Amino acid sequence: MASFLETRKVHRRDVKRFVLTQAYRLKDHARQMAARAGRPYQYFGERMRKEDLARQMAERDGITEGLVCVFATVEPCRTFSLRWREGSAFIQSARRKCLILYDSFMDREFGLIHVRLQTWFPLQLQVYVNGHEWLARKLAQHGVRYTKHDNAFLWVEDFARAQRFADRFVSLPWVARLDRYARQANPLLRDVLTPMSYYWVTTQAEYATALVRTSGPHLAECFPRLLAHSTLGFSARDVLSFLGRKWHGKFEGEVVTDQSDYGFNGRGLGHRVKHRMKRNWIKMYEKAGAILRVETVINDPEEFRVRRRVRRRGRRRIEWVPLRKSVAYLFRYREVAQQSNARYLNALAQVDDPTPGLRGRDTITTRKYPAQRRPVKAFNPVARSDSQLFVALMSGEHAVHGFANRDLRAKLTGHLRADPKQQSAQISRLLHRLHVYGLVAKIPRSRRWRVTAFGHRVMGASVRLRQLHFPALYANAA
Repeated sequence: MASFLETRKVHRRDVKRFVLTQAYRLKDHARQMAARAGRPYQYFGERMRKEDLARQMAERDGITEGLVCVFATVEPCRTFSLRWREGSAFIQSARRKCLILYDSFMDREFGLIHVRLQTWFPLQLQVYVNGHEWLARKLAQHGVRYTKHDNAFLWVEDFARAQRFADRFVSLPWVARLDRYARQANPLLRDVLTPMSYYWVTTQAEYATALVRTSGPHLAECFPRLLAHSTLGFSARDVLSFLGRKWHGKFEGEVVTDQSDYGFNGRGLGHRVKHRMKRNWIKMYEKAGAILRVETVINDPEEFRVRRRVRRRGRRRIEWVPLRKSVAYLFRYREVAQQSNARYLNALAQVDDPTPGLRGRDTITTRKYPAQRRPVKAFNPVARSDSQLFVALMSGEHAVHGFANRDLRAKLTGHLRADPKQQSAQISRLLHRLHVYGLVAKIPRSRRWRVTAFGHRVMGASVRLRQLHFPALYANAA
């Protein structure tokens, strides 16, 4: 900064005036740019969701390309200050608050993007780009149909083709495209900052792998078990291995796992688990009840390695060196995050899917309404009467030839009425109830019944629940 001021012949006593003049120029430029486009320039004194407001404005006014709005707000920033010591002045780094400009554009390729410009030197500029928006526009351009909810694809006509498109995202000519928006937002590049340009780096990269369920409520039934396993079952060593790191005695930092709710501000409430290793992390959550998403977020790329050409002792050779933030290494960001997500999902594969068991339980505990007949009462897996009925049905003596009405009467004597005729009618109604729920089936050309495969599984699980698991869970809860 001191060299820059010297090059521009700015005396130390004029630094403040020079800096403020450039800040006013940036603010006036933003106002004029909004006025020329007929778009609003709005100042906010409190925190608000700028992206949501800009998107609402674009949808309301039908903007498909160009400037959407300009927001201004005061935020903390890293800047410079003039300090005096022993009669001489010097430039020093400082933390201050200054005016921040948010220019929101609707880009033909990227959709809604945001350009954040700090009005005080060093005039830091950030561009926020959403890869899902870019992919959605690419699919539409090539006639690939899809269904999208918020920031997630619920269905894609050709997933393989969509993945090929997504893989191209890191290879786009990023420097040229980012420079174009920098010139639009920062007019100082045309005079005061000539011949300087921005050096583009990746401040934060998020790479998600989504498992899409196209039918059935399997995710809602399985996700709580996945959440519990990832929270309680993954150790610090596991988290490091997911991120491609090895545990060693010289590791300095924290590995933290936490589970929390997300999705406030009217977006619905969900649950997610987050594993943080220093400033990088992996998180898992579900979206729209149909997508399981694992996402690796990289804030500090130097924790990872990239293979590139370097100079050592006057000779150039290829080595594994710390990954840098330059956008030229986006391809390596993708490789690291993709491998991290894959390792995490492989570790989750050992969690059993509870869906078949839960559906079997729901089948027998939900009242049924046969066509043109009375409703049929459901079963209670932990009730004494139903449990004894299940034990009687699964008796080994019925395995070969099945059972008849009189066989059940003999085993359920304590639960039937005194009159034999009423007992027979009561068992007949009970057999009808069992048949409606698919627990027993009639043996052809006979008056005998057999237990179905589904009946064996669900009745056996119900008996074990009552006799073994429920007492243990009850004791632990006490």
